[in-house]
Amino acid sequence: MTATSSPSVTDLLHAAVSAVGGSERLGQVTMAEAVAAAIDDGSHLLVQAGTGTGKSLGYLVPALAHGERVVVATATLALQRQLVERDLPRTVDALHPQLRRRPQFAMLKGRSNYLCLHRLHEGVPQDEEEGLFDPLESAAPTSKLGKDLLRLRDWADETESGDRDDLTPGVSDRAWAQVSVTSRECVGASKCAYGAECFAEAARERAKLADVVVTNHALLAIDAIEGAPVLPGHEVLIVDEAHELVSRVTGVATGELTPGQVNRAVRRAAKLVDEKAADALQTAAESFERLMELALPGRLEEIPEDLDHCLMALRDASRTVISSIGNTRDKSVQDEDAVRKQALASVENVHAVAERIVARSEYDVVWYERHDRFGASLRVAPLSVSGLLREKLFSERSVVLTSATLKLGGDFNGVGASLGLAPEGVEGDDLPSWKGVDVGSPFDYPKQGILYVARHLAQPGREGNRTDMLDELAELVEAAGGRTLGLFSSMRAAQAAAEALRGRLDMPILLQGEDTLGELIKNFAGDTRTCLFGTLSLWQGVDVPGPSCQLVVMDRVPFPRPDDPLMSARQRAVEDAGGNGFMSVAATHAALLMAQGAGRLVRASGDRGVVAVLDPRLATARYGSFLRASMPDFWYTTDRNQVRRSLSAIDAAAKAEGK
Repeated sequence: MTATSSPSVTDLLHAAVSAVGGSERLGQVTMAEAVAAAIDDGSHLLVQAGTGTGKSLGYLVPALAHGERVVVATATLALQRQLVERDLPRTVDALHPQLRRRPQFAMLKGRSNYLCLHRLHEGVPQDEEEGLFDPLESAAPTSKLGKDLLRLRDWADETESGDRDDLTPGVSDRAWAQVSVTSRECVGASKCAYGAECFAEAARERAKLADVVVTNHALLAIDAIEGAPVLPGHEVLIVDEAHELVSRVTGVATGELTPGQVNRAVRRAAKLVDEKAADALQTAAESFERLMELALPGRLEEIPEDLDHCLMALRDASRTVISSIGNTRDKSVQDEDAVRKQALASVENVHAVAERIVARSEYDVVWYERHDRFGASLRVAPLSVSGLLREKLFSERSVVLTSATLKLGGDFNGVGASLGLAPEGVEGDDLPSWKGVDVGSPFDYPKQGILYVARHLAQPGREGNRTDMLDELAELVEAAGGRTLGLFSSMRAAQAAAEALRGRLDMPILLQGEDTLGELIKNFAGDTRTCLFGTLSLWQGVDVPGPSCQLVVMDRVPFPRPDDPLMSARQRAVEDAGGNGFMSVAATHAALLMAQGAGRLVRASGDRGVVAVLDPRLATARYGSFLRASMPDFWYTTDRNQVRRSLSAIDAAAKAEGK
C-alpha cells in the first residue's frame, strides 16, 4: 500500500470505535490526530484526556497505524488487562481490513512477576530463612502458606503465562516469594534445567516479536535506570496514567537496607567464601543491627560518624565477599548455581546501597524509617528524577504521556518540570521539545457535579479530634442516602471516621483494609446505601459509575506530611534554587491527589453528584484557587444548606428510578 493511499487516522479511529460499540467523541479524534502528528515528526506530547474520552483508543489507533514497534506503559494492573484482553484485540480486528496487516501485541513485566519453575521444583536454596518463615507453618499443608503453595503447584501445570496477575484468587507475598526470583537471582536460561520452559523468557520472546508491548511503569523505570535493556527496541513510547510515573520511577530508584536483609546476605554468602571474608561481613552486619535498634525516624542531613563507619565496613566486607564467592565449601549444598546467584544478589544489593549512602551525593536524600511490624530501615532516594527522565526517556524516541490529570493549576508546566521538561515553548540544545494538548471531557461538569467546600469548619490541625468535620460528614452522608466514597488523608483518619459513622448512621460503612480492594469495590457498587472509606492515595483507580457513588468526600487538603523526608528535601531544594518550594512540591502533590479524587465522581454521562472538601483552606487560602483549577470544572459553592438540598434531590431522583 502506498503512503498516499494510507487510510487517515480519523477513518481508522471511526472503524475502531464502531467495532467496540462506542460513539466517536471530539476529544478522542483531537487526541488521535495529535498523537499521530507527534509520532510522525518524532516529537513529544502531553495529552490531558478527561474521563470518558476513550483515551486508550485515542493512542492505540495512531500507534498501530504507524507500523513501528510501540511500548505502552501503564501504572495499574486493571488498565494493562483492559488493553491486552479487550482494547487491543478488538482494535487490531477492526483495523485489519484497512491496514491489511494484523499487528501483534504482548504483555511484559519484571521477572519476579512470573512463576519460576526452577524455584517451584528445586525449592528455595536452603538459606535458613529465620524469622521470615516459620518452618512448622511452612511444612504444614493446612496452613495458609501451605495451602497457597499447593495451589501454586497445581496452577503451574495449567497456566500458559505463569504471570502472577493471572492467578485468581491471588496468593500472599510470602507464598509468591517461594516460587519466584528477581532478575539478579535468576541463574539464566542457558544454565537452568527449566530454561526452555521459562515463563519470563517466553514473555520476553513474545515481546521481541510484538508490534505493541504493554508493560508497567516500574519495568519502564528499570529499563531506564539499570542500563541493561529489558524492553525490546522501540520507536514510540506511550505512558498512560502518566501522573503516576514520577513516583514509580522514584520507587525503583530508592535503595533500602534493613538488618534482616543484611543478615540474610550474610547467611547466604557464608557457605561460599572463606571464613575471614564471612566473619568480616558478619561483624559489620552485627554493628549495623545495633545501630538500627537506636535509629529514630527522620532525614539524615549529615551521616552520623558511627553509621558512616558501619556502612564503610559493610561496603568493604561485601565487596570482598563478591570478589571471592567461589565454589561452595559445604559439599552438602545442592544446586550450586542457584545458591551462588541468590547469595550474590543479596550481597550486591547491600554493597550498592552502602556505597551509595557513603558517597554522600548532593542529589540523594537519606533517612531512617520505622515500621511497626518490620522495624527500622535505612533508605536513600534521589532528590529528583527529572534529570534522569529527561536523559533516559526523551532522547531516543517519540514519547506520548497521557492522563486525566496532567494540567495542574491550569497548565502542563508543573508536571512537565517533574518529568525534566522545560516550560512549554522554551527551546534549547539539550531540551526536549514538547507540546501539551487538553482534549477536554465529554462530560458537562458544571451541570453534572457540585464542588462544595465546608468553609465554616475549623481549619484542620496536625493532630486533634475534628468533631465538627465528623458532624458535617455524617449530615452529608445522611442527605445523600449513603452512596459515599470517603477519601481520607491518612488511614487513621479513615478508621476514626468509619468508627464514628458506624455508631451514628444506619447504613453499611466499608473500610479499606477490612477486605481486598476488589471485594470492597464490588460491595460498594452493589448496594447504593453502602459507603466506602479509605485513603486518598489508594483510590485513584476506583471506577464506580451510577448511583452507588454520588458523594465523594475529602477530609482535608492532602499535603505531604511535614516530616516526610523526601518531600521536605525536595521542597527545600526548590527554595534554595530560588523557586517556590511549597507550590511546586506540596501544593502540586495535593493538586494531583485532589484532581484524581474528584475524578471518581463523574464516570458516565448520566452521573450526578457532589464532591465535598471538608477543609476550609480550599476556599480561604491563597493556594486554594490553584487546587480548584486542577479539579474538574464543577459548579462551586460553600453554602451548606444548598448542598444538603442538592444531595437529597439527587438521592430522591435515584430512588424514583428504582436505584
